[in-house]
Amino acid sequence: MGLAGLLIGGAISFRRQELPKFLIISFWVLAGMALLGAYLLTLTDT
Repeated sequence: MGLAGLLIGGAISFRRQELPKFLIISFWVLAGMALLGAYLLTLTDT
């Protein structure tokens, strides 16, 4: 979850600096994958 927060913060910062769109989108995608990974790690086998 912390990694996702850092990636989202980076994406927002890059957006304000008007960097290339592919870089911003890639950070959002990585943040989403980090959140999904954190969620999957919390699941238990029941």
